[in-house]
Amino acid sequence: MFDDRLLLQPDADFDGMLDLIVPGLVREQERFVVLIDGGSGAGKTTLAVGLQTTLVTLGVPAQLVSLDQCYPGWSGLKAASDMVADTMLDTVAPGYRRWNWQASEPGEWVELDPHRPLIIEGCGALTPLNAAYASLGIWVHRDPLDRKEAALLRDRGTFEAHWDHWAAQEQRHWAAHRPWNLAGLVCVVGPG
Repeated sequence: MFDDRLLLQPDADFDGMLDLIVPGLVREQERFVVLIDGGSGAGKTTLAVGLQTTLVTLGVPAQLVSLDQCYPGWSGLKAASDMVADTMLDTVAPGYRRWNWQASEPGEWVELDPHRPLIIEGCGALTPLNAAYASLGIWVHRDPLDRKEAALLRDRGTFEAHWDHWAAQEQRHWAAHRPWNLAGLVCVVGPG
């Protein structure tokens, strides 16, 4: 399924993955963009936060956007995915409209620096259009049952009622874009 791209086997830890990719990103001459995609509960946020923290420690002021901040409600996967190319990757005035989950309405506009490296994580980050702007795409794969368990535990009951609806949107995104084929790096996360 993942052909000849760099593949980290089950139980590979994210620290080992960071050791593989950070040196190449730090050497980039221009602003780089990393897109991290995968299903809910796969480990995208853990990887993205670790990547940003490592880069900042090395003096690379990477910005991090989680699509969880942008999905306009529980039916908003496609809208946030479209927002990546439409506004976040704009070369002049990039940014995004935050979603106010408590009020269930659009929130404030968040500006991004067009000159600083950017990491965007979330299901919907990798599409052919978005990948055209990226220095690196990463697909994080995890067994569906392990993903569901991790996601529901993480969100302490707020996600459970929406799981099936959200999973259907993920399936549509995957069928339309096959994001693992757009990734230069595939990380297979083991159980636990």
